[in-house]
Amino acid sequence: MCGIVGYVGKNKAQDFLISGLKRLEYRGYDSAGIVTLDNDGKATLVRAKGKITNLEDKLKNNKKDDKIGIGHTRWATHGEPSEKNAHPHQVDKLFLVHNGIIENYKELKAELNEYDFKSDTDSEVLAALINSFYGDGKYPLTNAVVQALKLVKGTYGIAVVSELNPNEIVVARSGSPLVIGIGHDETLIASDASALLGHTKRAIYLNDGEVATVTANNIEIKTLNAEPVSAKVEKIETNLAAIQKGGYAHFLLKEIMEQPESLTETLRGRVNIEDGVVHLGGPGIPETELRRIKHIVIVGCGTAYHAGLLASYYIEQFTPEITVETVIASEYRYRQAYIPEDSVALIVSQSGETADTLACLREIKKRGVRTVGIVNAIGSTIAREVDGGTYVHVGPEISVASTKAFTSQVIAMVMFGLTIAQAKGVKNAIIRPYVTEISKLPEAIKEVLNEAEGTVRKIVKKYVSYDHGIYLGRDVAYPTAMEGALKLKEIAYVDANAYAFGELKHGPLALIDDRFFELALLPEGELYDKAVSNVQEVLARGGHIIAVTNVDKFDLSVESIIKINSEIKIFAPLLMNLVSQLFAYYMTVEKGYNVDQPRNLAKSVTVE
Repeated sequence: MCGIVGYVGKNKAQDFLISGLKRLEYRGYDSAGIVTLDNDGKATLVRAKGKITNLEDKLKNNKKDDKIGIGHTRWATHGEPSEKNAHPHQVDKLFLVHNGIIENYKELKAELNEYDFKSDTDSEVLAALINSFYGDGKYPLTNAVVQALKLVKGTYGIAVVSELNPNEIVVARSGSPLVIGIGHDETLIASDASALLGHTKRAIYLNDGEVATVTANNIEIKTLNAEPVSAKVEKIETNLAAIQKGGYAHFLLKEIMEQPESLTETLRGRVNIEDGVVHLGGPGIPETELRRIKHIVIVGCGTAYHAGLLASYYIEQFTPEITVETVIASEYRYRQAYIPEDSVALIVSQSGETADTLACLREIKKRGVRTVGIVNAIGSTIAREVDGGTYVHVGPEISVASTKAFTSQVIAMVMFGLTIAQAKGVKNAIIRPYVTEISKLPEAIKEVLNEAEGTVRKIVKKYVSYDHGIYLGRDVAYPTAMEGALKLKEIAYVDANAYAFGELKHGPLALIDDRFFELALLPEGELYDKAVSNVQEVLARGGHIIAVTNVDKFDLSVESIIKINSEIKIFAPLLMNLVSQLFAYYMTVEKGYNVDQPRNLAKSVTVE
């Protein structure tokens, strides 16, 4: 979850390190630090608790023209947020930044009992371990890193520099991403390619078990077994404008409002509206194999899990002979779950680096099950390790709370289901309505966002004092309710929980009182009348209901109504989710909390 940057070249290292850390602050913002080395190897180490601005303030009195350095922004795992626990960690003349978790750090720390540890982190233990092999510099720094990593259990993305060799950075990864940017007489390091934008478009994505020694003009990559690696240089597709606010007050609002364009990119070249079919392409599964599929397991965490759950409801509608199972990756990775023959696994992750989801992918592949990635980040680990995949192409999400990725993940998975249905010979009369609505969704999303934003902003003011909320829905509206509740928890810190309407009588109805508001998703459809009956049960107990509906003649006496005016019917829950996103956003603004960087969270979950 932490952010790592590094620089060696002709320019001032401090400038790149700070600008890079700012772009990676969404990955962690508990503390930050940088270290740079001058030509003689003298180090300047500056660390600060809190956000990057605190580090910048301390750097005002420590400006250096050094040409090499590494930096880090932290999301705390071992040890509270503090300056002593901030990275880089120094052991003698060696400095290290680390993303990940060293699982056997206690055992290693006990063996390194001669060293006086100054922090509470597992990362300092790794620095001390490397230094125990490095000593006074008799052995190459790369060799010391390799020997230390062979003793480590856990995950890591690291960058190491030494005062004894002020011309190189050693980096390595296992489970935590690292990217090496190739510039003109400079080499740049980052845990996310967004930090490299504006400096280079050429990058090497390290694989697990690889160690690289980099200088300004050279990159040497080997495995931990000293086998040379011929690395592929890839183009960074993201542009600089995509990671800027573009006039919006917050990245989250920008990303909510970008959904017409981001979904258009997801659909580009994949929908044939004239024939009423989709052409997904990316999964690369022959039609003969598609026809044999009988079971789909969808693996995700958080928002990706909710996207998978919603997609599963749709896929079951047009491929009834297929069973669809949606699982939480952090639980599924430890289950001894049976995966039947003729199965395919959809691996869903915005970042493509989600630790639990990646672990599931590797376990599923061991069983011989074909895997398909539903991923946003190009070149990410999951994207490279799946058998085939579909990029959702929504562009960077900088705000911690995921929004536009959810919409495109759902539609990408639905299109995968439609691809199977087409291969199995499902009648076009069944498939066409889904394809037609998918093609119209970007414009419908644009219209709903424009109409709903002002209404939601006004309604939020009624409920800003509430600390508890209940989101309710049936059928396809239930996973949508789950996602809405998650957004409110993530950024507004409201204790929001989602329930299927039919479950109210089995416990949650006891919660209805003046401490709670209820947000009810009521799409038009065959279960609408049943949902209305459930709403009546809440109203009879004094509930404070906000109804989100696309029904023309809505006559329930609820406290607030947010109307969705659209010809979209099948995918109406996706339009209702826009309302939930805006509701969470404006609730957070009204409460005065940090919209883009909610407490205790980080964007890319690369640790278990």
